[in-house]
Amino acid sequence: MPLLNRNGVHLYYEVHGAGPAVVLTHGYSATSAMWKPNLAALAQRYQVILWDMRGHGQSDSPSDPAAYSEEATVDDMAALLDAQGIQQAVIGGLSLGGYMSLAFHLAYPDRVKALMLFDTGPGYKKDEARAGWNRRAEETARAFETRGLAALGRGAEVTAGSHRSAQGLAHAARGMLAQRDARVISMLEAIKVPTLVLAGARDEPFLAATEYMASKIPGATKVIIPNAGHAANIDQPEAFNQAVLAFLQRITGGGP
Repeated sequence: MPLLNRNGVHLYYEVHGAGPAVVLTHGYSATSAMWKPNLAALAQRYQVILWDMRGHGQSDSPSDPAAYSEEATVDDMAALLDAQGIQQAVIGGLSLGGYMSLAFHLAYPDRVKALMLFDTGPGYKKDEARAGWNRRAEETARAFETRGLAALGRGAEVTAGSHRSAQGLAHAARGMLAQRDARVISMLEAIKVPTLVLAGARDEPFLAATEYMASKIPGATKVIIPNAGHAANIDQPEAFNQAVLAFLQRITGGGP
């Protein structure tokens, strides 16, 4: 089982295929297993790197709440690239993974060849809206602390994998799901790399954010997948794979 040691925190990851590098980051309370319906199609042409964020799946769940943060997560992503000797990659993710992909671009713009943002949002400009999101993140954390892993949702991306620590998910809710400022949403218009913004047509909570990102990111490609919810890659894998491969073909030339 491949593990990356990050100052004593071991992160689970997988590398599949060969060609231009593509990093995929799962959503909150999901795992790298959520990408299984897409892996065979993508790995035919690309080097696909999957991983479990700290507190999730087969990665470690540090006991220190301070070990969970946006900054730690994007540095974990950079360390994954370093471990594979990769300077630049296509960076993509779903939900929290998409937000962290935007945060990675903010921290490491030179390491991003392109962005793929699936069923996600860029955060909030208004303090009141952000506070409401953070209240829900705190409620989620408390649910894991009181109910354990029974507090997991039933979304397709969540049920695709398994977790070892409810406390790790609680820490991740407070440190990674909760948001501190408007840095990420404020930089959308400055993104210069090709960007795919994709969502399931039934993912109503994220459709407005999808439209917003597509309108603000210069030259963004927007795709709405019919008959798909929040886990568009699982609900309609063929349509999802087709959209992603078409985007990657345009920006990379299709692999080796």
